[in-house]
Amino acid sequence: MAEPNDVSPKRSRLTALDGLRLVAALMVVLYHYTGQISNAWSKGTDELFPRVHPYSSYGWTGVYLFFIISGFVICMSGWGRSLGGFFISRVVRLYPAYWFAIIAVTVVTTFYPAIQERAEPSKILINLTMLQVAHRVGDIDAVYWTLWAELRFYLLFALVVWRGLTYRRAVAFCVLWTVAGLFAGGSSDPMIRNLVQADTSSFFIAGIAIYLMHRFGPDLLLWSIIGMSFLRGQLYLTKSLTEMHKNTHVYGNWRWTTGLLLVFYLLVIAVALGHLSWARWRWLTTAGALTYPLYLLHEVLGWTVIEKFRDSVSPRNLVLGLIAAMLLLSYLVSRFVERPLAKPMKRALAKAMSRVTNDLRDKVAPPDRTPKNDDRPPPGVTADDAPTQGISVAAQRV
Repeated sequence: MAEPNDVSPKRSRLTALDGLRLVAALMVVLYHYTGQISNAWSKGTDELFPRVHPYSSYGWTGVYLFFIISGFVICMSGWGRSLGGFFISRVVRLYPAYWFAIIAVTVVTTFYPAIQERAEPSKILINLTMLQVAHRVGDIDAVYWTLWAELRFYLLFALVVWRGLTYRRAVAFCVLWTVAGLFAGGSSDPMIRNLVQADTSSFFIAGIAIYLMHRFGPDLLLWSIIGMSFLRGQLYLTKSLTEMHKNTHVYGNWRWTTGLLLVFYLLVIAVALGHLSWARWRWLTTAGALTYPLYLLHEVLGWTVIEKFRDSVSPRNLVLGLIAAMLLLSYLVSRFVERPLAKPMKRALAKAMSRVTNDLRDKVAPPDRTPKNDDRPPPGVTADDAPTQGISVAAQRV
């Protein structure tokens, strides 16, 4: 199979993709504030927001738009990168804002435990690693469950980056992960189920295939991968409708979830094929930078603010003001936490990775053929003359 020609233009910021990130984040925020039933409000959100609630109850699907975008972005950022570079880019992107969110949630739940009590110190510390689920420890903020899904995706995709990311390998990864998901879903082995994550893999796979369309152009194979991932994804969302009713008291409709998922796919495909290239507003880039801190910070902190002011501010004004405040806080985190930490973290991690790389090079380097002191011929005899003079290294040592 020959590699297709790379038809992608020079890498430029896909600002429309940043806009879709903001859409996904706001869907999740509205779901938690006006869709999900929460004890933060004195009444049910279905009573407080009778017009908005039937629609915002579907906001949880925004998470899967995030996953599709993640597949796209991770494939794009891994292209031409070494495994070390890929690792550094993910650590720098994920951890600074996440650490800030852990600290913020801990502080708020310590001094005002109205929504949830402060977690035990050991739970807080293991949450700092982002590996708490692997240690069978709960998240201190429920929205962090998606980070575990992302980390497992990165772990699997790192194998492709390690080998060198190409069209053929990216396609093979999509196909093999799909096949693995077909069998792992019914496995009784929790390690296999966790690694393959059959329920959410289809969304990441779709993002990878859509990026390949962006870089190399569409073809039947990529359309087939995207189509298969869509069909698998709609089934997963359908299975989530029972959980949706439990959380929102709304009986979810298959047509709505499938329609929303189709819109998500079409929007990301439109970005990939350049149909939204006209959306180049500079504020979209800023919006893209806000979405990750907004996602991390909005739930526990937001519900705490709601509980505090629910009796003194109208629900509508409280939600609007809270969203504005969360966007401002997210901007401050992006500007004064993520940016300042990015460069020193990159330098430190690059230095550490270079030591590993140099150590590996030393181990695989060819042996040094330079003569050592006791391998040199005796004084007055050249290396070429030594054999004719009958002088061997062994004899010289004697």
